[in-house]
Amino acid sequence: MWYEILPSAGIITVVLAVPVYAMWGLNKLTLGNSYRRNMDERFDRILYQRDSRLTKNPYIQNGLDSIPDEESN
Repeated sequence: MWYEILPSAGIITVVLAVPVYAMWGLNKLTLGNSYRRNMDERFDRILYQRDSRLTKNPYIQNGLDSIPDEESN
């Protein structure tokens, strides 16, 4: 009957969900943040490097206060 497919559908659903939750846990352990930043585009990588350079942590929100003032003579 139709309900005979439920066990195999449940197994497939669990197997497909394992990598998502595994990466969430690994990112939490290694980065201290549950979600990693998207690095697919070049511009996103540049922003990641900028945030790392300015605040030493790319996951902290950056504002104008994180940019050092330049001394003008």
